[in-house]
Amino acid sequence: MTYEQAWDEAAAVQAGTPTARWPVGAATGIGSMPGTDVVEATATVLGELPDFPHLPELPGRGAGADLIGRSTGILVELPVEVAVTAWRMASRPGRDTRRIADLLARDLDTLSEQADGYSGPLKIQVAGPWTLAGQVELRNGERVLTDHGATAELVASLAQGLADHVADLRRRVPGATIVTQLDEPTLPAVLEGSLRTASGYRTVPPVETTVVERDLRAVLTAAGGLTAIHCCAPDVPLALLRRTGVSAVAVDMSLLDLADSAEVDRIAEHIDSGVILMAGVLPGDGTDPSTLPAADVLADKLRKLVTSAGFGLERVPAALTVTPSCGLAGASADYAQAALKRCVEVGRALAAG
Repeated sequence: MTYEQAWDEAAAVQAGTPTARWPVGAATGIGSMPGTDVVEATATVLGELPDFPHLPELPGRGAGADLIGRSTGILVELPVEVAVTAWRMASRPGRDTRRIADLLARDLDTLSEQADGYSGPLKIQVAGPWTLAGQVELRNGERVLTDHGATAELVASLAQGLADHVADLRRRVPGATIVTQLDEPTLPAVLEGSLRTASGYRTVPPVETTVVERDLRAVLTAAGGLTAIHCCAPDVPLALLRRTGVSAVAVDMSLLDLADSAEVDRIAEHIDSGVILMAGVLPGDGTDPSTLPAADVLADKLRKLVTSAGFGLERVPAALTVTPSCGLAGASADYAQAALKRCVEVGRALAAG
């Protein structure tokens, strides 16, 4: 599906309750894992998240394995290179573009081998259009976001590239139902207009919510199937994200002020919409697995969240999917493995009632 087709189709999409989802009680990861061994990381994810694994990301391998660099690898006809301060648009593909492609190909080959015969939901992650536009630089050193034409070109390239990426995954793991997650940690700053220009003396003007919503919807539609948007930042724009037609929104629960009645009301509106809340309940940077809270303690907190929002306990299993609060790249290997296992235990406790 081309970007133009996705845009046309997305224009007809109305926000509402998703008609399909992954299994109730399934838990998943956000994306990144510690270390540099993709074979080990993939085995850990498939072993600890049997009902809802994801393609692991290993930013510890350096440039090209980080969120932004990795995501630029699926852009169509928009090569990038490493600059002093950030990833920057390049005039032609070079060494950095090839490195990104090689790392991603190695990860996909490993997944194809280890997930052979797998059947069920399988999540992939890519930086969303607004985080890419806010973090990637033009050749003049300014953010792509400062140029409306360049931003539109990036969004179109991402939509086409993501459609191709998802199609490739479906061929590689034919039994899998691909779930596409857009990572948008920069989105609140894009909406607020708080990102600095290259000079540091000005900020990039805020982007209109209608434009943000339109382009997010187009990229999600290009991916097709089940989708999620992850935003590990304060002030997640839940209502805006729901209007894109997304299946789920992933948040860091520690950034929500659940003592604030207005925040609880926002959560209540989200649960009532039918859009799944992917609740990040475990820190992503731990080192000692013994510090992880018990599964029953976490499950009780999530039940309380739903009931304090005005719903009965029967609503809990379908409303929530349990995850770590963010990626696990900053954790120890033992902690990361234990955290994924704990998320599964919490999810199953919620599903059991």
